[in-house]
Amino acid sequence: MRLNILHRPMSATAVALSIIAGLTTSCSTCSTCCKSDSVEPNTLTKKEKADGWKLLWDGKTTDGWRSPTSDSFPTKSWVIKDGVLSVVSSGNAESQAGGDIITRKTYANFELEADFMPTYSCNSGIKIFVQPDLSPIDPKTGKKVPMGSSIGLEFQILDDDHHPDAKLGRDGDRTEGSLYDLIPAPKDKNIEPINTWNHARILSQGKHVEFWLNGKMTVQFDRGSEEFRAAVAKSKFKDIPDFGEWPDGHILLQEHGSAVSFKNVKLRELPAE
Repeated sequence: MRLNILHRPMSATAVALSIIAGLTTSCSTCSTCCKSDSVEPNTLTKKEKADGWKLLWDGKTTDGWRSPTSDSFPTKSWVIKDGVLSVVSSGNAESQAGGDIITRKTYANFELEADFMPTYSCNSGIKIFVQPDLSPIDPKTGKKVPMGSSIGLEFQILDDDHHPDAKLGRDGDRTEGSLYDLIPAPKDKNIEPINTWNHARILSQGKHVEFWLNGKMTVQFDRGSEEFRAAVAKSKFKDIPDFGEWPDGHILLQEHGSAVSFKNVKLRELPAE
């Protein structure tokens, strides 16, 4: 159920301080996220390890992650404190401060989970099948068009109540939990208020992909299907050949100039169907 709470804008400094100072004490009411206050963040249970889960982020270092444009981790925007990985609000355009981060490895068949905390007017995302070297093609010139964030299939993270993107795109396909600019999340999705933890789950096996938000599926689709290609043809990605149908790709956490935080980022690889 959507919780309608009145929020007032905060300055960039206030947002940054609130993120870094107190994130580990906040918890949503979702049963799939923050399962127990006694569970140490960014750790795996014995059962999770037995089931093949691995941490994508260890809660302390930048190991396993890099910038899409270099072999190094960004020196700006990203902050690690008390087991939380945060983007400090910069007010810049998409991926124009520190920039996104991607996994060093690529993945095809997997189950991914992450806790995320959006802030007032937040715009961010978790992307899969990311291709950092791709750019859209201008149909008139045939040349590549530069874009801010690396290209992939995006689980949208957004403050639906206050960010203008919620009213852009088609039929709400830029709202939280949507496949960005392609398939909208339902209006009755489970969403927690800003400045509290939400839980994302992404399942990718063969061509089939599912997005889950706080224990409820928001989107499912089959890459390369007639319906998927029709959605791509109406999207901002229509001029990218074979968009979303690549055999594998990186996992990406987005820096979009907005303050947002992540923890408990983990993945298990699955057999191909």
